[in-house]
Amino acid sequence: MARASPLPLRIAQEIRELIRSGRLPVGAHLATQQLADRFGVSRSPVREALQLLADRKVLQLRANRGFFVRPPRASAAGHAAPGPDMAERSGVYRRFADDWLDDRIADEVTEQFLRARYRLTKAQLTDLLMRAVREGWVERKAGYGWRLLPVAKTPEAFEQIYRLRMLIEPAAMLEPGFRIDRAVLAEQRRIQEEMLACGAAGMAAERLVLDGSLFHEAMIGMTGNPFFVRALQQANRMRRLLEYRARIDRRRVITQCTEHLQIISLLERGELAEASQLMRRHLGGALARKAPRTRR
Repeated sequence: MARASPLPLRIAQEIRELIRSGRLPVGAHLATQQLADRFGVSRSPVREALQLLADRKVLQLRANRGFFVRPPRASAAGHAAPGPDMAERSGVYRRFADDWLDDRIADEVTEQFLRARYRLTKAQLTDLLMRAVREGWVERKAGYGWRLLPVAKTPEAFEQIYRLRMLIEPAAMLEPGFRIDRAVLAEQRRIQEEMLACGAAGMAAERLVLDGSLFHEAMIGMTGNPFFVRALQQANRMRRLLEYRARIDRRRVITQCTEHLQIISLLERGELAEASQLMRRHLGGALARKAPRTRR
């Protein structure tokens, strides 16, 4: 089988992240056009990503029906098991990120070095690097090896990302092309209310960060302007590197969900100016809260 190109690989990793976080449950149908709209791409790389995940037994392709999320693969003894080395690869990814954030590895590395340092197979290393590429802090060098990028590595860069968001997200709601999508608002209300109901207790940090990112991407997506959407998606990918290891204040998550619901309510009433103002205050509060905690 020909090796997949970078774009389908990144989309496949995004879909796997949604599955792991529970946003795409077992049995969920994955519609190609909806995913293309979510990621701001054409259907062709999405179809390639879905086939890639089907080949890896993450999805099931049903004749004349499309792709569906499979149950976790079973072990030989018949017990449900996650994908190969999923927990271990998650832990290795954290170590890799922490090593870079704490300057324990150089800004240019080889695959041989990474495999030896983290004791990975070639396939595991590919997954590790593709996740880092997707989150915006690793890129392949033109020649041999990989380059680690300083995006969102410092509190200054983290603040710059939030300053960008404070400019584009409130402004997007005032764009002439902004159209309220009540189905999107209803789905985001369901997610936020679900998080409030459980108080975010027991939810993994990765899922809390991902749910927050998806809320903001859903809001800006109603502009119908792919440039707004892609700018925010890239900013979100870059900040995850520090967000994942920041201490999660679960009490603040409740406040965050409450503010998200207030924004949804304003949009449902068509009060765009008020929603825009609240979005800016919301992001400003998040910056003030998170920036001091981005370094240990």
